[in-house]
Amino acid sequence: MSRSEYEVIIGLEIHAELSTKTKIFCNCPTEFGGAPNTHVCPICMAMPGTLPVLNEKVVEYAVKAGLATNCEISRDSKNDRKNYFYPDTPRAYQISQYDKPLCEHGYVEIDTEVGKKKIGLTRIHIEDDAGKLNHDDFGGGCLVDLNRAGVPLIEIVSEPDLRSAEEVESYMKKIKSILEYIEVSDCKMQEGSLRADVNVSVHKTGEPFGTRTEMKNMNSFRSITRAIEYEVERQIDILEAGGKVEQESLRWDDVSGKTFSMRDKENAEDYRYFPEPDLVAIKLSEEYIENIKNNLPELPESRRERYLKEYELSEKDANIITASKYLSDLFESAIKVCNNPKAVNNWIISDISRILNETEMEPIAIPFDGNQLGKLVILIDKGTISSSIGKKVLEELFENPRDPEDIIKEKGWIQISDEGAIKEVVIKILEANPQSIADFKAGKDRALGFLVGQAMKETKGKANPKMLNEMFLEELKK
Repeated sequence: MSRSEYEVIIGLEIHAELSTKTKIFCNCPTEFGGAPNTHVCPICMAMPGTLPVLNEKVVEYAVKAGLATNCEISRDSKNDRKNYFYPDTPRAYQISQYDKPLCEHGYVEIDTEVGKKKIGLTRIHIEDDAGKLNHDDFGGGCLVDLNRAGVPLIEIVSEPDLRSAEEVESYMKKIKSILEYIEVSDCKMQEGSLRADVNVSVHKTGEPFGTRTEMKNMNSFRSITRAIEYEVERQIDILEAGGKVEQESLRWDDVSGKTFSMRDKENAEDYRYFPEPDLVAIKLSEEYIENIKNNLPELPESRRERYLKEYELSEKDANIITASKYLSDLFESAIKVCNNPKAVNNWIISDISRILNETEMEPIAIPFDGNQLGKLVILIDKGTISSSIGKKVLEELFENPRDPEDIIKEKGWIQISDEGAIKEVVIKILEANPQSIADFKAGKDRALGFLVGQAMKETKGKANPKMLNEMFLEELKK
């Protein structure tokens, strides 16, 4: 049977660490890093006799996420114990939510090749994160760091509505963008703030869904795409050979490009859920929910539509900029300084995006602000520097951010606009390139571009390009 006759079914459980200052059930800090086991206390270390107290900000952030993803918000919710033993889970159970999550029945829309597609959200619930095991390859053992234990999470569970790795990437980027805009998570995937468990199954079209496998703790778009593509092929190979796909949890190895079995996949009954006796029920008033709803920040879709109308950006450019809150905020703050949205857009879409891709840097890590980018645009608009020098200034802003005026003074990059100095360069270049003069007089317009390029090279990009063009034309027409 052809592989194209198989349908792929994918569902995601996205875990996002919330940006609260303290953990979900104690006052320990949530900041990333710190020496191992220094952001801990008796509560998050699960010492006997300690009791959890729910952080109200966690509930607020979860409700925000639910409202931003079109969920129904529960007025009556509770916490549950999810029982499992693992070395980095101090209590041997996780405090999560089972049958009464805070948010249910939501959706987000993603862009696909055939248009928009609605991806259903089963639920969003709150829970505490586990610690982290640091494996010692030399000593042959591992050590546990509980700094992350008790950091608040929301788990966003999708319906099995995704059908390809491309759709999964689009969906994850949409969720990431929303969480950034409503400022409930920094979504730093490299720090584990945003990660996903990916459930994959395949079946022949028209037949019931196949057995699913789950790939745990994926935290990069590239790895998720590769893992899905590999797992789909693996399952089809098993079925084509007459075998049976086992329901299990898998680990993706990025080096070998393969999945490896970790354990049988648990079902809900395996966790022996029961209501958390040490925490009271979560009762939310209509006023509380309405207040959060009325204070939601502008979401990516709304900002995108505004950019199309207000700044007349192309649909493609507006999509790229608004996909990241950090790029969008940079765009808006730079415009306030220079009042040139088209130029700011061009810098973000071209050079800034290129540098981010080359360095694999997330937009949140851009080291300069909109004020500095806006000043760069002003310097070019005023003719103080050329666009080519502007590119060098931008690279300096990435490496050592400071005022663009200070950069061009330090580097001696101020544009040459003195007529006498430019004419001197023009004459020198013409004398050195008689063939280009002949080519121009023979109707070859490219010769002018070559001559201007040589003059820019001679002045190390500092000559005013407009003046160069005018002076070369003047001399060539004599």
